[in-house]
Amino acid sequence: MINLVEGQIPEIHVSKPYALVAITKHGVKHARAYAEKFPYVDVYYMKKFEQGDEAQRNIQLFDGTVRLLLPALFKQYKAMILIISLGAVVRMIAPILEDKKTDPGVLVVDDKGQYVISVLSGHIGGANALTNEFAEAIHATPIVTTASDVQKTIPVDLFGARFGWIWDSDEKLTPVSASVVNEEQVAIVQETGEKDWWMHDTPMPPTLKIYSNTAEAIAAKPHATLLITDRIIEKHEQVLLENGVIYRPKSLVLGMGCNRGTSAEEIEACIDETLAELKLSKKSVKAIATIDLKKDEHGLLQVTANNQWQFVTYSPNELNEMPISNPSETVYKFTGAYGVSEPAALRYANATSWILEKKKSGNVTISVARMAF
Repeated sequence: MINLVEGQIPEIHVSKPYALVAITKHGVKHARAYAEKFPYVDVYYMKKFEQGDEAQRNIQLFDGTVRLLLPALFKQYKAMILIISLGAVVRMIAPILEDKKTDPGVLVVDDKGQYVISVLSGHIGGANALTNEFAEAIHATPIVTTASDVQKTIPVDLFGARFGWIWDSDEKLTPVSASVVNEEQVAIVQETGEKDWWMHDTPMPPTLKIYSNTAEAIAAKPHATLLITDRIIEKHEQVLLENGVIYRPKSLVLGMGCNRGTSAEEIEACIDETLAELKLSKKSVKAIATIDLKKDEHGLLQVTANNQWQFVTYSPNELNEMPISNPSETVYKFTGAYGVSEPAALRYANATSWILEKKKSGNVTISVARMAF
């Protein structure tokens, strides 16, 4: 917990590029939801709104006036997203402004989540681009008041953020961004994930070219690459990453079953082993799906909480509506469903086939499906 004291710089833990701060009951509720929709934020809110799961969700609580917290956030984040009234924000940040070339972006979100306003460092600080992306993620209206906005192109560090995409590494964000804004040839290879990522009212510039696979992109010898995939990249594809960024969409669903009392460690080990065998990234997992008999299974709940995945359960009837290759009378006898992991994965993914239909490992059964976009 952060104790805010006049004249002292508070200690904060920075793990994401942006800080999201709330100081009201409704703001806290929104902030917790926004963090699930937009993965690049560290959340801060007042201790009096503590709900008990903050440590598990990496949320930082503070005690004292938020005015004393902002200078530390201002120095250490690319931008601050504040669920605080605009007038109050202007008064609080005025004493800490330094230079438009170095000040971070500042955004304000109203208490109902209707509007996202770009307040400071719209161009150089990237607040305008962040305003548009964040507003899209939370289904709000972006408000950008600068007369001339930045180039209508892809903001590399925010690409797909409104869908929950995350980059594998930030190592090449700066040089790839330079290739995009300098209108060099940039290859975009998308293997999975949401397709409606172009959000401008103008056509995509010809310097950005979409390729159907990595082989075509390699042959084109682009200056930079944006690779959207849930796969672990093969050695022969590494050339694309010499100046490239991998984006991980939330595209994988794990259908799971387990014996009662199976530990989280055994479940997690099974997941890690299975994804490694399939050469898939754990960062692309969206959810664990199972039967509602397991809705209180501690091991499954702990794994989903630790990884910040969704946990979804279905009734036996809902699972039996899904076609599976090998229905089990034994499973039906104990659960009322002819299968658990296979139909649960298919149902959540809205898919017709699996990447992995079913694998048994110790006390755990796992199926893997890819989301249909």
